[in-house]
This record gives sequence, structure tokens and C-alpha cells, in this order.
Amino acid sequence: MLETLTALLCAHALADFIFQTNAMATQKRNPRIMAAHIGVVLATSIAVTGSIHPAIVVVALAHLVIDLAKAWSPWRGFVPFLVDQLLHIVSLIAVALWVPGLWQGGLWTAQTGGMILPSLWPANTPGVAIPGILALITGFILATRAGGFAVGLYMARWSEASPKGLPGGGRAIGMLERGLIFLLVLTGQSASIGFLIAAKSVLRFGAVGDDRAISEYVIIGTLASFGWAIAVAFATIAYLALLSPLGFPVASP
Repeated sequence: MLETLTALLCAHALADFIFQTNAMATQKRNPRIMAAHIGVVLATSIAVTGSIHPAIVVVALAHLVIDLAKAWSPWRGFVPFLVDQLLHIVSLIAVALWVPGLWQGGLWTAQTGGMILPSLWPANTPGVAIPGILALITGFILATRAGGFAVGLYMARWSEASPKGLPGGGRAIGMLERGLIFLLVLTGQSASIGFLIAAKSVLRFGAVGDDRAISEYVIIGTLASFGWAIAVAFATIAYLALLSPLGFPVASP
């Protein structure tokens, strides 16, 4: 069941945060755009699970219902974003409970036995487990891309205090810092996050100066970004502990 859920979560992360265009995210009241997004959900679910089981159609239909409710809802912002994602996760858990063998019956398990690169590892190790790799991919996407949307929505109320800089520069910095934090936590180097905070503080010091509004905006945004990445990284480690051994070491939960 967990392997099936892992595959579905990875497909969802890809569909919502990698392959979803800005038009898909903002114009879901348009039937053609909504259909295109659900087509992406269907395609990623089939590709990641390696299955064309009817349960995949149920996943897409559940995604459609949740997105329609969000599109026509008057509420916007950080909390509705979290509620939307929670509903998607609940729907995927329901499908995984309904068809727990979806992953085991898929193409990738049939072709590889659920492992990849077995020949690159010593004879006494089983290789790299595909579900573990999918969990890592999902965690990285949630830490970086999803984190960008979440932090952006959380900071929207103070957008007038946002410091001016390179177009998209703040977004790129946030992606990089959350990606680094994710990797540091998973490799057991959490203490190094303090050096990352110190480095960012030094680099930002000249930019914020004595402007209290900008200073507070930067501090809140930094803490929100770091907090999101740390939370996702530790959640990923805890989830990996429930799956078959990955085949290479990560930090203990």
C-alpha cells in the first residue's frame, strides 16, 4: 500500500508543481485549461505507476473535483493552499487503500522487480529501491517548488515591503536555499543550516539597511522558507523509514 501511495504522491507533485503552467494554476475556471491540467494529472499518474488501472481515472476525477471546488471558492491564500493539498493527499490515500497493489501490478515492478541500478551495488545489497527514489523526488519537489508557492502565499500580505531586486531573483534564492536545506537534513548535516542562515544574513545586511519594514519582511520570509524546507525534509526521512531500504544511507528520522 505504501509503495502505491508513494507513486501516487510523486505523480501528484509532478503534476501540480512541475508540469502545471501558470495558466493552469490561475485559470481553472476555463474548461479547456482545467481539462489540460487533469490530462497532465492522468499522464503523470500513468507514467509514475506504470499502470492503466481504472483507479488512475479515479485519481484524476478526484483531482478534478477538488480543483473545481478551489477554483470556484472565494478563499485564496496560504491556508486554502494547504487545505487544497491536504484534500489531494487524502484522496490519494483513499485510492491507495482501495487498490493497495496498484504499484506491484504496474510496469516498473514487472520490469525491474521494484529496484533500479542493482548491478552498481555490492552483491550483498539489493540495489536502489524505486519507491524510495520516488519519495526523495516528491520530498525535493515539495521542499523547493511547493515551498515557493507556500511561502509566496504566506508573504503576500506584506508584499508592499518586498525589496526590489533582480526579476525572479528572490524566487531563485528561495528555491536554492530550500534545496540545500533539504539535502543537508537528508545527509545528516542539519547543523550546517546555521551557517546558511549566517551567510544569508551577512549578504542581506547591506540591502536591508535601516529600513525596518524590509528587514522584518526578509526575516519573516527567511524563517518561513527555512521552516518549510526543514519540516518537509524531516517528514521525508520519516516516510523513507516506512519503505524498503533505499540502498544508500540517509539521515535517521
